[in-house]
Amino acid sequence: MQTEARGEAEFVAGNVIGAEANRVRNSVVAVGAVILILCALGGLANPPEFFRAYLIGVLYWLGLALGCLSVLMLHHLVNGRWGFSVQRILEAGVRTLPLTLLFFLPLLLGLRELYAWARPGAEAAEEILRHKAPYLNVPFFLGRAAFYFAVWLVLGWLLTRWSSEQDRTNDPRLTLWLRRLSGPGLVLYGFTMTFASIDWVMSTEPQWFSTIFGAIFLVGQTLAALGFATIAGVRLANGRPLGRIFTSERVHDLGNMMLAFVVLWAYMAFAQYLITWSGNLPDEIIYYLHRTRGGWEIVAVLLGVFYFGFPFALLLHRAVTRHGPRLLGVAVALLIVRAMDIFWMVEPSFHPGQFYLHWLTILIPIGLGGIWLGAFIWLLQGRPLLAFNDPRFSGLLKAGEESHP
Repeated sequence: MQTEARGEAEFVAGNVIGAEANRVRNSVVAVGAVILILCALGGLANPPEFFRAYLIGVLYWLGLALGCLSVLMLHHLVNGRWGFSVQRILEAGVRTLPLTLLFFLPLLLGLRELYAWARPGAEAAEEILRHKAPYLNVPFFLGRAAFYFAVWLVLGWLLTRWSSEQDRTNDPRLTLWLRRLSGPGLVLYGFTMTFASIDWVMSTEPQWFSTIFGAIFLVGQTLAALGFATIAGVRLANGRPLGRIFTSERVHDLGNMMLAFVVLWAYMAFAQYLITWSGNLPDEIIYYLHRTRGGWEIVAVLLGVFYFGFPFALLLHRAVTRHGPRLLGVAVALLIVRAMDIFWMVEPSFHPGQFYLHWLTILIPIGLGGIWLGAFIWLLQGRPLLAFNDPRFSGLLKAGEESHP
């Protein structure tokens, strides 16, 4: 039974996905490459706007890969059945982390365009920069970025390496290793991403600070990864063997998790706004002054409606959370709004109090996304869609256990 199922998984991963996804992969990579070439030419004419748009694109796709890392570690830690239906999807997302490191490197050429503290003589111009100079300086910034990526890459490599080794050897000890790594790994992910969000986003306005900003970033990344995994799972569930475990119950589990993180994001975002606004301190309130005037308030309202209001209302209904295609629509909307959220966090730092949207801001994330999605599909094709040799997986393939979404 197990041998037959494994062979079936390999067939699905190597043929059904390959037959359809090769065309998609080649198309998105070609489109992404063409767009990035056009954007590079545009960047020669306007370097500041290029690097600002590029920062938004990197934050989005790196965040999606890191969100996959966090959800994968959560799966190994809690042993939930929901995780096995999307484990390979999450692992493929995690394995794109080296690519996101390559995405990040061009940002180093634009530090002076992005961060006031990186410009020569900045400390003399502003007192706040003199106080923060021991932390906000280019050498220390680069060292911290290297540390963040080192942690993420090591965690991702170990998690995917041990999982692949378990496919090959059927060694039950690897399940214990995965679980033991995931607890400390989640702590390391939270620590490093908190400081990364401070370095890469908050420091665009070095006079402002928030102790919950990193947590908001973490929740947004996890929510994006859940949405992406849901989309990929629903699309792949038409084939076997994934369709045998990606049932209405598993869809419902993913929908409930998205609902939880939607509520958590709204709570944290509103708490940050409420505390900052009620404090009414110049160094703190400036963040929201830049983002609630001149048209930016419309983006803020749209975030509240489409990142919380509509998803919250829809995800309360079992008719949505137990129906794959309906939940897929909610997941797609959340991924789009996630891009809007990053745009709202970054762009007003450079255009405070006046809404501004450059064509590079739209095209660069799309171009990077084409390359990222191509890499994701290629990595997903290389392994069986289910972790058959994981001892926790036993019993999930019982025929007729649950209904298909």
